Amino acid sequence: MSGNGLTGRFRVLLVDDEKDLVDLLAFLVDQAGLIPLSATEPQGALELFEKEHPSLAVVDLNLRPWDGFELLAELRRRSPKMPILVLTARGAEDDKVRALDLGADDYVVKPFGHRELVARIKAQARRAELDGNGAPAAVLEVGPLRLDVRERTLQLDGHDLRLTGTEFRLLEYLMRNSNSVVPTAALAKYVWGYDDSPAREVVRVTVHRLRRKLGDDGQRRRFIETIPGVGLKLRPSVARQESHRS
Repeated sequence: MSGNGLTGRFRVLLVDDEKDLVDLLAFLVDQAGLIPLSATEPQGALELFEKEHPSLAVVDLNLRPWDGFELLAELRRRSPKMPILVLTARGAEDDKVRALDLGADDYVVKPFGHRELVARIKAQARRAELDGNGAPAAVLEVGPLRLDVRERTLQLDGHDLRLTGTEFRLLEYLMRNSNSVVPTAALAKYVWGYDDSPAREVVRVTVHRLRRKLGDDGQRRRFIETIPGVGLKLRPSVARQESHRS
């Protein structure tokens, strides 16, 4: 195992239209013991993706000729589980939420500290390695939710649902602790590898996206319950009109 805690050298796709910044990112990634794959425009990034099969990607949102949101969506379409970290100089909350909603796993705001960026890349690399190594055979069931940990599939009421890597890990952790309230800090640490203010914001948006996929609207059914000031709790869905029978 290498000094960064990873068992092998991971390929990291780096996409930014500023050549100097791409070179800096490549240097930082190489120093971290990972293999950089650099591109300065979306088409080149997709060609590298298909040729080199990177383990994770770092994508700037301010690209040309099409922006980073489009590239993000296309990468997520081609690889539902590959961790994607976005770089943005945009301060607008809506841009961060939109990136996460399109399938980004995390974001770093420019200007960023080198240590912060490398720490986040390493955390995502570790998560990718754990996912790639598979897991002991296990099927988790909570109410109508059925999660196959080895096959990384989810069924709800017998229908297959498609989740991103972070959505899967978040739901898995909640299902493994379905009888308990899971603190937000513990969830962030397990799913993203660290707990800080940006990580907790990513938790919030990912939970919102997961609820939407589960049809968890708080009216007809509720799976993920927010415990204010504490965290989250997973419970079997209970139809509101039938709740008096429980």
